[in-house]
Amino acid sequence: MNFNEAKNDILQVFSKTERQHLPKLLEWLKTSGDLDDFLVDNQSVILQSIAEDLRSCLPLEAMAPSETMAIQKTQQKPHPTVHVDAFLYDEEIVDSLCEEGKMSRNYCLNCGSHRTAPLEFISHSFSIPELQFLFRNVLPDLTGKLVVDVGSRLGAVLFGGYLYSAASQLMGVEMSSEFVKLQTMAVQKYGFSDRIQVIHADIRSQAALVQNTDVLIMNNVFEFFMEPSDQMQAWLFINKNFRKKGALLVTVPGIQEALTLLQDAVFLEKLALSQWIEEVQLDYTVYLKNDTDPDSLKQIHLYTVL
Repeated sequence: MNFNEAKNDILQVFSKTERQHLPKLLEWLKTSGDLDDFLVDNQSVILQSIAEDLRSCLPLEAMAPSETMAIQKTQQKPHPTVHVDAFLYDEEIVDSLCEEGKMSRNYCLNCGSHRTAPLEFISHSFSIPELQFLFRNVLPDLTGKLVVDVGSRLGAVLFGGYLYSAASQLMGVEMSSEFVKLQTMAVQKYGFSDRIQVIHADIRSQAALVQNTDVLIMNNVFEFFMEPSDQMQAWLFINKNFRKKGALLVTVPGIQEALTLLQDAVFLEKLALSQWIEEVQLDYTVYLKNDTDPDSLKQIHLYTVL
């Protein structure tokens, strides 16, 4: 992005009153060398605004009524776990909600006692810092590339890709009609429709799309939302159609962990991971900032298609 493009981008998020103070700021940015950092912050503001819009449309747990299986699987985990969408709720917002009594980080070991233990939080979305790390440090220049997010939910990857990359097209494939409507609302409100499209579909019906994809992103996409037999079918579908040499696959968690509960010998033989993809080693320390959870970054894995 050059300076004039950046200037127009910045102007969009300031009111008319505030704009009178911008010339000096823009001139300082132009000469100070801090333009990139300023733009990252500005793009974060846009993402935070989208998250605020979405929070107003969703219950606190940010789960769609149709996601009964995901809710049940979360409740069945051995350690008490709650879904807290990392895109909607950063640490500061979670702290505020805890102070207001609307959310808790702990659960009672014995009802009525003061013995408590920390709850585990799980998210099916990337946080804003994770999106910055993904598009600025994990992935290469995406100019002219097609990025597909499998199970795009609230659109965090699509919005992050729009703001932090030059990808020519960002496609979200989502089975929940409720989430498709919310993503479409945000795309239209923020003027992202020139590069973002959301499809209401099961990824297994999108063979042509997957075959043409340059970057495929999968965040907790099958385990919580499908029975094991369907998970295996979905993985075999991806394996069969995502074959463009040099294409990139991003998964959370890593594929080996995602397949832990799918230890079917015939399935694993068909998948033949070592003949399909190769993991790319990432430097997780390159983006460690004060508000970044290093463990969450280490959940992000990158693979290249052989």
